[in-house]
Amino acid sequence: MKSRIDALVSQISEVIVGKEDAVRLAVACVLARGHLLIEDVPGVGKTMLSQALAAALGLKFRRLQFTSDLLPADILGNSIYEREEQRFVFHPGPLFSQVVLIDEVNRATPKTQSALLEAMEENHVTADGITHPLPTPFFVVATQNPQHQIGTFPLPESQLDRFLMRIEIGVPDRAAERAMLLGADRREMLRALPAVMNDAALTELQTRARQVHVAAALLDYLQDLLEASRRRHRTGLSPRAGLALLHAAQAWALMQAREMVLPEDVQAVGAAVMGHRLGQVLDSAENGRALAQSLLREVAVP
Repeated sequence: MKSRIDALVSQISEVIVGKEDAVRLAVACVLARGHLLIEDVPGVGKTMLSQALAAALGLKFRRLQFTSDLLPADILGNSIYEREEQRFVFHPGPLFSQVVLIDEVNRATPKTQSALLEAMEENHVTADGITHPLPTPFFVVATQNPQHQIGTFPLPESQLDRFLMRIEIGVPDRAAERAMLLGADRREMLRALPAVMNDAALTELQTRARQVHVAAALLDYLQDLLEASRRRHRTGLSPRAGLALLHAAQAWALMQAREMVLPEDVQAVGAAVMGHRLGQVLDSAENGRALAQSLLREVAVP
C-alpha cells in the first residue's frame, strides 16, 4: 500500500521539482476524497501540479479557465431541445470529468463560483429539476490568485469550506531550480508521464484511508483544536472543518503506513486544512494560517 503511494508521489515529483511537501499534501487530499485549493503567484507550477496528479493517477482531466464573463451553464452544461427526440436533452459541461482544474477560480463572478457548490459537496449537479451524477472519483483542483490582484472576486465562506485543503507551492530552492533549468521541458515530461495507478486502485486507497483507526484520545485532541479556535474567534472552525481535519489525518496516516492516526498526522495536515477556513473569518489567508499554526503549537497533545 505504502509503496504504491510513494510511487505516486515520486512520479509527480519528477515534474514538480523540489516541492515534495506540497505534492504529499495534494496526494493526501485526494486520498481523503477532498478538493484542493492552490493559492500562489503565477509561474510556480499550480497548473502543472494538477495535471501531473491527474496523469499519475490515470484519471480523465479537464481544465476550465474562469473569467468574469463565464456563466454557470458554461461549466455545468445545458438542456438543448432535440427535434428528433421531441424533448430537451441535457448536454454535460466540462465539469463532468474525474479531475477538473479550475484555473483562477476567483476571476469568475460569485454567481458562477456558487455553481460549484452542489458539485463539490454532493458529487452531482441538478439541471431542470433532474439530478446528473458526476464521474467517480471526482476531484476539483482550483488555483487562486492573491486577492490583491486586479479583477478578482473573493471566494465566499461556503465555497472555501468545500475545499478540504489550501496549499501554497512557492518558488523552489536554488538546487531544485537549477535542476529544473537544466532538465527537460516540463510540458514534454508531463505528456510522457505514465500512470502509476487507475481509478479502481485509487478508490481502494480512499476506502482504506477511511478505515484507519481513530482512538478516543485522538478525537479529544481534535475537538480541543476546534474548541480552541472558537475561543480565539466567535465563529472559529465548524463541525465540517473537524470532519475535514479527521479525514485528512487518516489519509496522512495511511501514507505513513500506519494503522491508526497519531497527533503528528493531525499536525502535518492541520495548517492546510484549517488555515483557509480561519482566514475567511480573519479576512486574510496569512492570518488564518498563522492562527492555525498557533493552535497546533498551543493545544496540548495527548
